[in-house]
Amino acid sequence: MNEARAVEILESHDIKPTANRLVIVKALAAAERPLSLSELENKILTIDKSGIFRSLTLFRDNHLVHVIEGGTEGVKYELCKSRDHEHDEDQHPHFYCERCQKTFCLDELELPDIVLPEGYEPHTMNLIIKGRCPECSK
Repeated sequence: MNEARAVEILESHDIKPTANRLVIVKALAAAERPLSLSELENKILTIDKSGIFRSLTLFRDNHLVHVIEGGTEGVKYELCKSRDHEHDEDQHPHFYCERCQKTFCLDELELPDIVLPEGYEPHTMNLIIKGRCPECSK
């Protein structure tokens, strides 16, 4: 991802494009799967853990990243493909491999419709399927 595209993505989510935020967005865009905070910290040696975490929190609050729960390393983050900070049309399930401990996006699948009892107000949905990925199943 080039600098101009990274700036455009941040600005479309009402986030000021600072140097650190640009580096984090590019790292997330380059990743082939969701990454934990420690994985991002190992990829981005120029920003300390607290700086990365602060940016990820801002990104989450502005719908720029999905926060995926359910692996052994706590939460993982992936760049959201939504167009702006108000709507998240990029909801999909994830797969966690219990052997290699990687989390994969299942973009081609839709989340199932869940009908909640009256009075419940959903804000987000996180579906994670656990098992073995194709590589570990060989």
